[in-house]
Amino acid sequence: MLPTNHFKHALRAGHAQIGIWSTIPSPFVCELIGGAGYDWVLLDTEHTPTDVPLMLHQLQAVAAAQPRPGGSPTHAVVRPAWNDPVLIKRYLDIGAQTLLLPFVQNAEEAQAAVRAIRYAPQGIRGMGGSTRAANFGRTADYVARAADELCLLVQVETAEALEQIEAIAAVDGIDGIFIGPADLSASLGYPGQARHPAVNGIIDDAIRRIRACGKAPGILMVDEPRARECLALGAQFVAVALDTILLRDGLDAAAARFRGQAPAATRLATAGSY
Repeated sequence: MLPTNHFKHALRAGHAQIGIWSTIPSPFVCELIGGAGYDWVLLDTEHTPTDVPLMLHQLQAVAAAQPRPGGSPTHAVVRPAWNDPVLIKRYLDIGAQTLLLPFVQNAEEAQAAVRAIRYAPQGIRGMGGSTRAANFGRTADYVARAADELCLLVQVETAEALEQIEAIAAVDGIDGIFIGPADLSASLGYPGQARHPAVNGIIDDAIRRIRACGKAPGILMVDEPRARECLALGAQFVAVALDTILLRDGLDAAAARFRGQAPAATRLATAGSY
């Protein structure tokens, strides 16, 4: 049976999906995240060492994670390194059901992405009869129904792409548009200032425009008050945390609490050593 893409159906129903961004290329970490209770997790390959074989293990780990009592399984969203039909094909074949494609600049590039996830005659995705996505060939209607459960998200992250939001959203097969705050702020002339008031205002407007087109807006925003603002504006898939930041801040905070102080047991043990 073809697995239902609950993330895609939630977006189409207008339900907000709270996620986490994962850049640690480890199945062990993916399984840990998968049990935390997020609606979705972004598994990144654009800015990580992750390759296709490792991503297979990460997808398996997310699928194996035990959701919290009363919760639903966390949905894996894969970000390929580029809007490339070969990469797209490989990630789909290993079982990714939702892709987030970076740096989509216009309707033509959005249409190319749609064609890359669809089989002929609607697209160019290559046939593979015994892929993991088709349960190794056991899902007899996979080719006929695959597109029904695939979710395609594209990133708008430049000033040029902002002007094309309506055209990109009008492409049949685009389920959502993600605003990339960091790259967008640099493109707008505010590098390293993703929270600049001018950038915030432009992002707010972009969220409203995407919703007005009937597509789901998304964003990565680890600042909680700002993330809640984006949700209130209509953002539907919002990553509110990043695994490396959570780990870094936890490590730094623990070290800071004890920096310059040897643990009590160590001080007692070494007090008469001199």
